[in-house]
Amino acid sequence: MRTFASAAPGAHPMLLMNAIRKIEFKFAARAMLALFSCAILFHLLVVTGVIPYAFVWGGRLESETQMYRLELVSLVINLAVIAVVAIKAGYIKPLFPPKVVTALLWILVVVFSLNTVGNLFAHSMLESLLLTPITLIGAALLARMAVEPR
Repeated sequence: MRTFASAAPGAHPMLLMNAIRKIEFKFAARAMLALFSCAILFHLLVVTGVIPYAFVWGGRLESETQMYRLELVSLVINLAVIAVVAIKAGYIKPLFPPKVVTALLWILVVVFSLNTVGNLFAHSMLESLLLTPITLIGAALLARMAVEPR
């Protein structure tokens, strides 16, 4: 039997999906809620200046004003993603039909996958080393949530 690691490079998509289904749904939901909560805390630390903005957005920010705009967008998106994950997990009342929630999760899988590639090319080595594995794991956990038939 092939494992997730041995099936990943060039593997048949069904092998990858079978491996993702082995992740416990509740674990995936709780992990994503924790991850996005940590992301919100991180962005708040950037906004307050505790973490220099040179370490975010691929090291490409040119001003504090630009940082504030992008961080506000990040905070809103992170809160929206928390809502989508919490809806799928059954923690809050659905605001959208289940198919919409599932579609949003698949969109997030694609975004996280692309973000993983983007993190590899960040100007900040810290961002590359820290966020690449986080976004890769996030994509897998979001995929697990998306395949749940709830």
